[in-house]
Amino acid sequence: MTVPHLTALHMGALHPFEQVLTLILAFGPFLVLGAVIVHRRRQDAAEEASAEAQRDR
Repeated sequence: MTVPHLTALHMGALHPFEQVLTLILAFGPFLVLGAVIVHRRRQDAAEEASAEAQRDR
């Protein structure tokens, strides 16, 4: 038996909303973390560009 098949047997039969909830709980925090990192990098880049523009004056 393959690992995904064994995992599916271990978890039992899940309703579709339970499967979605499981995926959200498993991967949601990583997606939120990635979004926060992208947002902060954009903020930092904008602040750096603003500081550089003021230095050039």
